[in-house]
Amino acid sequence: MKKTNRREFVNTALKATLAGTVGTSMIITEACGAKPALQTAASYQELATTAALQFAQVKLPYDYAALEPWIDAMTMDIHYNRHHAAYVKNANDAITDEKIGFATEKEFFANTSKLSAKARNNGGGVYNHNFFWQVMKPNSGGAPGGKLADALNGTFGSFDKFKEQFSAAALGRFGSGWAWLVNDNGKLKIGSTPNQDNPLMNIADIKGTPLLALDVWEHAYYLKYQNKRNEYVANWWNVVNWEEASRLFQ
Repeated sequence: MKKTNRREFVNTALKATLAGTVGTSMIITEACGAKPALQTAASYQELATTAALQFAQVKLPYDYAALEPWIDAMTMDIHYNRHHAAYVKNANDAITDEKIGFATEKEFFANTSKLSAKARNNGGGVYNHNFFWQVMKPNSGGAPGGKLADALNGTFGSFDKFKEQFSAAALGRFGSGWAWLVNDNGKLKIGSTPNQDNPLMNIADIKGTPLLALDVWEHAYYLKYQNKRNEYVANWWNVVNWEEASRLFQ
């Protein structure tokens, strides 16, 4: 009769238990050596009694040069493969080292005030960038239509006034951070957050469901624009994915 060692027994038991209890999520990935899955994957931590969240980096939905000339290919390459990838590694290291047991991003960010600076900053960095890549698109820009256009006009007076307020939030953020458009229970709001904070965090200055995000960390624009954040912000409107923002608003 084949002997089963303790490690194999525990792994088998965990897989059997979690198979019926763990849902699917684009942010949860295999924690036992497999490559991260971007869409639907169930995961478990080896020798743990519950499945803890593991952050994953979404696949960039376009080529590095696709947002040229507004955002250059080298910046996109470095931003995605170095900065964003580092947030993923550091966030998951924090989850493991600090034995953080939250199972979803929503739960993780709802308890940000209880997290270490490492977990908070890197977890936010993963989510913020995953979101940022999705709300940009080649050959886009312009203005939204439909319900989102009506809501922007109704809330801010006009689309141009909305752009002015959003750009002001991006330019007014001292140091590193993000500008956001959020849906707060049906009401559109503009604001900014420092560092890698986001509107899902219980400590955020602005709260709500993100519809748009603009990264104003210097690494997002310095190779092309140097210290001219105003030019970067002005040109960013040419790559806004209004289809995605409108979908999120529905």
